[in-house]
Amino acid sequence: MTKEIWKPGNMLYPLPVVMVSMADRAGNYNIITIAWAGTVCTNPPMVSISVRPDRYSFPILKETGEFVVNLTTKELAYATDFCGVKSGREVDKFKALGLTPLAAEKVHAPLIGESPVNIECRVRQVMALGSHHMFLADVVSVHADVRYMDEKRKFHLEKAEPIVYSHGAYFACGEELGRFGYSVKK
Repeated sequence: MTKEIWKPGNMLYPLPVVMVSMADRAGNYNIITIAWAGTVCTNPPMVSISVRPDRYSFPILKETGEFVVNLTTKELAYATDFCGVKSGREVDKFKALGLTPLAAEKVHAPLIGESPVNIECRVRQVMALGSHHMFLADVVSVHADVRYMDEKRKFHLEKAEPIVYSHGAYFACGEELGRFGYSVKK
């Protein structure tokens, strides 16, 4: 196999693309699209998001220390892109996109009603890493849309048609290839 060598860079793709909702101290809502997000720890449950300091959302996140990670779907693809390219300085994204802000259980940031999963977070630590600052956060509550639960209360995110981000493009997730442990199952 022939491989070309590139300069160091972020090539860990595809990534989950999420809409992060927040509220400033005055109660004004905003949404930012983030692909630099991920699971950090199971117990205690923690996630991280990375945000550039020049983004409108950055001082809101630093000041309030709260946000909601909202999973995205094929149906939310347009809104996901819009929230990544339009600034909350200029537009109320909930209003412009007809999204439904719902009250969270433990944080002041709103949930996006149309998202199949909403993850309420409280910032534990902010790390200045270079172009981005990473917000390490505790998960304090999770909301799952009952439309995607079967009769045994098993959640089926695949029915919501989640999307991912890779090299500037959004992709729908494909078919299931196997379940954890299928390679050694007899």
